[in-house]
Amino acid sequence: MEKRGWEELDFLVISGDAYVDHPSFGHAIISRWLEKLGFRVGIIAQPDWRSTEDFKKMGRPRLGVMVTAGNLDSMLNHYTASGKKRKTDPYSPGGVGGRRPDRATIVYCNRVRELWKDIPLIIGGIEASLRRMAHYDYWGNDVRRSILADSRADLLVFGMGELPVTEIAHSLSQGRVVSQIRDVPGTCWKTHDPANAADAVVLPSFEEVRSDKKIFAQAFKKFYLEQNHSRGSRLIQDQGAWNIVQNRPARPMTEKEMDKVYNLPYTRAAHPGYDDAGGIPALEEVRFSITSHRGCFGECSFCAIAMHQGRIIQTRSDKSMIEEASSFKKMKDFKGYVHDVGGPTANFVVPSCPDQDKKGTCAGKSCLYPGPCKKLEADHSRYIGLLRKLREIPGIKKVFIRSGLRY
Repeated sequence: MEKRGWEELDFLVISGDAYVDHPSFGHAIISRWLEKLGFRVGIIAQPDWRSTEDFKKMGRPRLGVMVTAGNLDSMLNHYTASGKKRKTDPYSPGGVGGRRPDRATIVYCNRVRELWKDIPLIIGGIEASLRRMAHYDYWGNDVRRSILADSRADLLVFGMGELPVTEIAHSLSQGRVVSQIRDVPGTCWKTHDPANAADAVVLPSFEEVRSDKKIFAQAFKKFYLEQNHSRGSRLIQDQGAWNIVQNRPARPMTEKEMDKVYNLPYTRAAHPGYDDAGGIPALEEVRFSITSHRGCFGECSFCAIAMHQGRIIQTRSDKSMIEEASSFKKMKDFKGYVHDVGGPTANFVVPSCPDQDKKGTCAGKSCLYPGPCKKLEADHSRYIGLLRKLREIPGIKKVFIRSGLRY
C-alpha cells in the first residue's frame, strides 16, 4: 500500500486459498477485475482465523469486504467422502493442510464482524454459491440454512462474479447503503419482511425441507427451474430469523467481456513468499492452461456446474486465446507444453442452441436427456480449429486436453 501511495483500500478480499495471481483462481480474477474498474484492492490469503490480527493488517477498507472460501468448498477441501481428514491441501503452501478452517466462509465473516460490525460484507465463490438456499450438508448429514444467514454477510454473489461484483462495487462507491442493494442479478440478499420481495416465487421453508425429504426434492426442483437469466423468477425462502431472497441469475458474459477478464495482467505465479515452502501444488497443474469457455449443458446429476456457471456456454475469441498462449513463451518455466485448453467440458465450446441468447435455457427440458435435442448444435469444428492454431504458434510443442470430453 505504501509503494502505491494508498492510505486505505476500497475493497479487501479474503480467501481461503493461498494467493496465486492466475485466472484459474477466483480471488485473482475478482481482484484484478476490480482493479481494472479503478478500485484499490488488497488480498489477505489464508488468514489465521483464531484471532482478528491478520484480518486487520491492511486496515478497514473504504467500501467493503469480500470473502471466499477458495476454489473448493472448505469441507471438501478438508475431508474425503468417507469423512476422513485429508493430509494435504494443494491450494496451500507446500501442499500442507490446516491453513483454513472448516466452513471457512462463515468463520472468516465472523472475524470481520468482530472488527467492523457495520461494514458491507459480500460472500462468493463455490462454497457460498452452492449453499445459497437451504441445502443438504453431506458432512453434517443434515439440512443447513443458507450460508448468507449463518455468515452474517449482507450479500451473496452466486455463479461467476464479475458482472454482479461490478454493479455492487459501483453502487457502494456511489453511496448506496448495502442493505438497499437488492436489484443486482446474480445475488442473494436477506430481509425480515417477505413483503420486500412480493414478486418472488416462494420456496418451502427451511423447517419444511429439513423435516421432509419429499418436500426438499420438490423445493429443489422449483429452485432449479428458475435458474434462468432471461425468464427466471426471483425466489424467497423462510429461514427462520431471515427470509433469503435470490434474484434472477446474472446474464451470460459476452465474448468481448470474457476476453477482457482473461486478458487482465495476471502474473500466473504464486506469491514469492511461498517459494521456501515449495510453492502451491494446485498452480502447477494449471499454470500453462487456457480457459476457453464457461458453462456446461451436460447436466450430469453428480455435477454442480449447472448451478454455478450455468448451462449456457460463454466463450472467448480465438484471438484472445492465441495471445494468451503466445504470452507463455515469455515465462522462464515454460517448456513449450500447453497443459489444457478447455472448461467444464472441453468440446462444449459453443452454445447448445441458437435460441438461448434471447430465451435462455428451456425450463424443464434438457439439451441431452432423454436424448439430444433436435436443436442441439453438436459442432466441434471451432474447437478443433483452435487447437490447430495453438499448435502452430512458434515455440508451442504440444497442446494437451485435460478437461473432460463428451461424446
